[in-house]
Amino acid sequence: MPPIITIVGYSNVGKTTLIEKLVPALKRHGYRVGTVKHACHHVDIDHPGKDSWRHEKAGADGVAVVAADKIAVVHRRPHPSLEAAAGLLGPVDVILAEGFKSADRPKIEVLRQAVHPTPLFAGDPNLAALVTDRPADGLSLAAPVFGLEEIEALAQLIIARWVRPAGPPCDGRGA
Repeated sequence: MPPIITIVGYSNVGKTTLIEKLVPALKRHGYRVGTVKHACHHVDIDHPGKDSWRHEKAGADGVAVVAADKIAVVHRRPHPSLEAAAGLLGPVDVILAEGFKSADRPKIEVLRQAVHPTPLFAGDPNLAALVTDRPADGLSLAAPVFGLEEIEALAQLIIARWVRPAGPPCDGRGA
């Protein structure tokens, strides 16, 4: 399984925005990136009356919808784990998971002064980095501190600590 790094923090601190910036940064280095988003509420990705919705309502434990450019899969599972979700992503080199605060995985915490003054995971041994708009001085952390726009430096940390070196880009002609 590829490395899974969780992006954690309070609501509305910029976790999704950080992932939106990290994905292209890691892809520029040649890595395939998967993401998993934790939702605290019920998620229904289909529409009542559609065939795939009808399949699920009939009791199917898994439903796949295949289009020309993507595939969507719905598995009916009570409280699936982060690892179960990550296993569905296919061939990726690294997974960024938004949320999953209690997972025993490396954590990159996003902290905004306007939302909360101190990190949630300051004493957590899994805290790998803090991304914040707060000055680093005065924060006594064992983890490195990055500014909100230091995306390339954060991508370099992820690559150095968890991701295997990227191979040469595929030219589409096979081996």
